[in-house]
Amino acid sequence: MSSRGASPAGNAEHFVEEDPKRRPHSSDLKPLARLLPFVLRHRARVVLALVTLLVAAGATLAVPLAVRRVIDNGFTGENAGFIDQYFGMMLVVVAVLAVASSARFYFVTWIGERVVADVRDAVFRHVLTLSPSFFETTRTGEVLSRLTADTTQIKSTFGSTLSVALRNLVLLAGAVAMMVVTSPKLSGLTLLALPLIVIPLVLFGRQVRALSRRAQDTLANSAAFAQETLSSVQTVQSFGQQERTRARFATATEEAFDAARSRTFSRSILTALIIFLAFGSIVGVLWYGAQEILAGRMSGGTLGQFVLYAAFAAGAMGSLSEVWGEIQLAAGAAERLSELLNTRPQIVAVASPKALPETPEGTVKFEGVHFCYPTRPDDKALNGVSIDISAGQTVAIVGPSGAGKSTIFSLISRFYDPQTGRILVDGVDVAEADPEKVRERIAIVPQDPVIFSGSVAENIRFGRPDATEGEVLAAAQAARVDEFVSGLPQGYETRVGERGVTLSGGQRQRIAIARAVLRDAPILLLDEATSSLDAESETLVQEALDRLMSRRTTIAIAHRLATVRNADRIIVLDRGQVADQGCHDELLRKGGLYQRLAKLQFTDAERAA
Repeated sequence: MSSRGASPAGNAEHFVEEDPKRRPHSSDLKPLARLLPFVLRHRARVVLALVTLLVAAGATLAVPLAVRRVIDNGFTGENAGFIDQYFGMMLVVVAVLAVASSARFYFVTWIGERVVADVRDAVFRHVLTLSPSFFETTRTGEVLSRLTADTTQIKSTFGSTLSVALRNLVLLAGAVAMMVVTSPKLSGLTLLALPLIVIPLVLFGRQVRALSRRAQDTLANSAAFAQETLSSVQTVQSFGQQERTRARFATATEEAFDAARSRTFSRSILTALIIFLAFGSIVGVLWYGAQEILAGRMSGGTLGQFVLYAAFAAGAMGSLSEVWGEIQLAAGAAERLSELLNTRPQIVAVASPKALPETPEGTVKFEGVHFCYPTRPDDKALNGVSIDISAGQTVAIVGPSGAGKSTIFSLISRFYDPQTGRILVDGVDVAEADPEKVRERIAIVPQDPVIFSGSVAENIRFGRPDATEGEVLAAAQAARVDEFVSGLPQGYETRVGERGVTLSGGQRQRIAIARAVLRDAPILLLDEATSSLDAESETLVQEALDRLMSRRTTIAIAHRLATVRNADRIIVLDRGQVADQGCHDELLRKGGLYQRLAKLQFTDAERAA
């Protein structure tokens, strides 16, 4: 059978967290185009923002016209009515400018906030679909940094920065057009200075873009390190590694500061250069205009009007040089988010998935399965494994660490696909079925259950969110959760803290069993569900498990053989292969690996029995 598993090394669709220093930096703003569909969802608001932008720019550009008329007509008693009229009109223009600017700010900021909310939702939703292999090569803190810091940068750009940029672009275009209308000769001289402004803007802009990306990468690294450390703070404290960890984080934050300092320095140089060149060119043109007035070829009002438009243009150029750095930051952030959005899950449903039988049976079958993890392509986790599990059977999988036991569970749940061979659930090849439909038929009780920071009831309902309160309570009673919930302050509504830190290991395990009961799936996977519990907790959890296993196909991973002595069948794995299988007594009589494992664990009395 052809390979259908993990992508080969180098597949462009597979995201690999890279060293920021070796990542190539693009020098354009193309990543921002990825955000355009999010903007176009709100066309009406975009149109309103553009209209108010044009009105505000038009009001601003009308002011120099009034200034020219006032200067050319002079300030005399005969012109008092004329002056009052023009200043009255200027007040109306200022009022229009204020209202339009306020409306522009509101609409543009609204768009920025809405786009960022949509982007965050899209990125998070997409990350939830990615295969486990993605998280083998990517730290959670790195993903969180892109989901928070990078989207915040985009919000800043699409809000205030984009508003300023658009206003100054329109103002620049309008001012240049009016400069040409006012005096083509002076406009020609001004345009000669334009290359002096544009060239450093482009050259420094590329450098700012590269430094911005480096700053974001180093910040993400420090955030990822902090997240990883804080999630294991007890281990850090137990081994007395606070100072060493603090030093590592200080180094990471210092690298982030150095990158931000370099970026800021380049942006400040760019801003100074642009402002000097822009306003320096105005000074030169003003000197030339003064010569024209002295020669009688231009009026003072015309020069005043031109200078005001030139000042508008120069001010717009200066503002654009400042926001250019922010736009480069947003481009870097968009590029990092695009990397996540462009990453494709390796496990997806085929175009026309096969339907599983309407009535679940709970059969599981492995046919000649060979599998290597994507990060270890030369190390076979499973090597030609064939297993046939009938409906309702209880099958235990035992073997030394690294034998492939957990891999069996990952393949049944279709978190990975084998390179060769097939895995069938209820007679259907899981590679040809919808992964979500396959997982609906599976419930798992892991060795170290994940407990979320909500209430006890919310954690149980995670097994089936649409369950009624009565169903949740019934599942809790079946898993013996009710025995400890009665002593909690708010009962089932008691918050359990991050990762369930307020609960004991046995309590967390019983909540995990209650989830599995509520899910009511035909296939039950038990991954060392009682291995880390004390004797009393193990007895309670085992009683709950016995009820859960009734009338279900159960596959249990076990290191302690005493917990699986009553299984219908025991499969012994060794180095990714099925070394033997049978019931407990049969395997003891056969000798081999199972017998050696049993001798290491059972007492003489247990072996005699």
